[in-house]
Amino acid sequence: MRPLTAVTLIVLGSCFAIMVSLAAVIMVVLVLGDEYPRLQREFDPLLSSVFIFVGMTVIASASFFALLRNHAARYWAQAAMWGGLLLTGWYYWP
Repeated sequence: MRPLTAVTLIVLGSCFAIMVSLAAVIMVVLVLGDEYPRLQREFDPLLSSVFIFVGMTVIASASFFALLRNHAARYWAQAAMWGGLLLTGWYYWP
């Protein structure tokens, strides 16, 4: 495996893990939200975070498979992944 493919796989795994963790938190908020009003206020930011990481997971997986298949669009997929990673970091930066 080439180094760029390995780095892309690390980004993909990290985005997937964050997405699954946020989805689990959404399940908890849906179950306990009626009893704890503070959780209801956190639902919208949580949902937007899930959508951000679903998008990052899709982009990173497309980039990873484009690198594996040596597809002609692999450079565009890499540019999209790194751009998405920068935008995600900019979104969460205080």
